[in-house]
Amino acid sequence: MRTMASSASSRGIAAIVGVGPNLGRSIARKFAHEGYTVAILARDLDRLSRFADEIAREEKAQVFAIRIDCSDLRSVREAFEGVLSLGFVEVLVYNAYQPVSWNPTNFTDIKVEQFEKSIAVSSVGAFHCAQQVVAGMVERGRGTILFSGCSASLNGIAGYSELCCGKFAMRGLSECLAREFQPLGIHVAHVIIHGIVGAHRGAMLSNSQQSVGRDGLMDPDALAQTYWYLHIQDRSAWTQEIDLHPFNQRDM
Repeated sequence: MRTMASSASSRGIAAIVGVGPNLGRSIARKFAHEGYTVAILARDLDRLSRFADEIAREEKAQVFAIRIDCSDLRSVREAFEGVLSLGFVEVLVYNAYQPVSWNPTNFTDIKVEQFEKSIAVSSVGAFHCAQQVVAGMVERGRGTILFSGCSASLNGIAGYSELCCGKFAMRGLSECLAREFQPLGIHVAHVIIHGIVGAHRGAMLSNSQQSVGRDGLMDPDALAQTYWYLHIQDRSAWTQEIDLHPFNQRDM
């Protein structure tokens, strides 16, 4: 665990699980910009520490990098011991998923270990992470839990059984938690991202991204604004699920 900061936040902790170079990093940067102490969690600690350095420097915020393997309960518990030692976790964003091939895989070719790993990361990991923070939120009568979904959260897709089953389960978990905990002051929402998330605006686009064009990708900084909006929504009109599409998407 590392701190890359000079001053403590007067707000709670925002824990962002599943921080890579695009969406997770943009969400972490947004909450840091808004004055939160941010804990970013992922498997690659070296890369995570570089992100922590970058965000802390740009936003003059406290940022902690903590390694986590969302498929391993022991790793989740150890990671959140570190997160909770920082203070009250006011925001949990679960953005982790098990990468799958862009090419569809025949059902009979999917290895059971591959299927179980995807389920473990997408849904079981979400369950474990939420359990680590929900008691503190209930005690204080406030908090936000946000889950990142995708088109596979809603529709079965041929060749992507392992992704769809994990994302279906996470969506169900989100709905169950919303019904149970929103009356106690905890906002639970599921964000469905229909599209490919590109690099943030300040990054150099790859050749493939340049050939697609900015209009063909979803800007992670723009998506991060939605996560922030969900967090600050008035409790008289909370969103439980939201669908986000690029403007030029034709298939709905």
